[in-house]
Amino acid sequence: MEEIIKVQNLKKSFGTLDVIKDISFTVEKGQVLSIIGPSGSGKSTILRCISQLEDVTDGTITICGQTLVEKGQYCNKEQRHNIILQSGLVFQNFNLFLHYSVLQNVMQPQIKVLKKSKDEAAQTAMTLLERMGLAEKADSYPCQLSGGQQQRVSIARALALKPQVLLFDEPTSALDPELTGEILAVIKELAAEKMTMVVVTHEMAFARDISTHIIFMDGGVIVEEGNAGEVIENPKQERTKLFLSRFSSQ
Repeated sequence: MEEIIKVQNLKKSFGTLDVIKDISFTVEKGQVLSIIGPSGSGKSTILRCISQLEDVTDGTITICGQTLVEKGQYCNKEQRHNIILQSGLVFQNFNLFLHYSVLQNVMQPQIKVLKKSKDEAAQTAMTLLERMGLAEKADSYPCQLSGGQQQRVSIARALALKPQVLLFDEPTSALDPELTGEILAVIKELAAEKMTMVVVTHEMAFARDISTHIIFMDGGVIVEEGNAGEVIENPKQERTKLFLSRFSSQ
């Protein structure tokens, strides 16, 4: 299968604090990788390194066959720009432009990044908003939407750039429990359509249901990895068992 993301010996430090310690994994086309683990284990930092929001300390990241960074050395600025277009990051706190309407939030990245015309961008945006069940909210502003609706707008915005892989950083953590389901349903639909995804989540049942592969992290290292059923239902490492025991009711 085609490798979409390949991470080798990734390390990330903030001063003297080693947040990621020599991590390696691959994600192939159509796969869904869920990264689970306690807060502070380095899960979100991995996504930030892949999406270039953080520079790595050392290691290699290849996206869609293009090497972003090799043994800590980054490619040139033009190549970095081309590579960043291959992935779309959905933040836990939405990161919408509050002074833009819903439609404008989905249009603007297409105009600025893909150099689309306003008409073409608007057409794509409306198609995606319809898919998210938000066509009637096109002229609304983020402050007029529920948290779940705002997150669906942010997913539409990420999809508008036609990335090869979507990265979700705890997409339901800022939502009330009753709104979580609508976002999980959207991600499940994308998984059913074989969208390649990397999902950082605390929703264990969700991770089990949508993932082809799961990584459990703690202290900046991968403690255990394998297919969803193996890791969630039959973990081998004691640390994984202890972490998952809190979710046994799921």
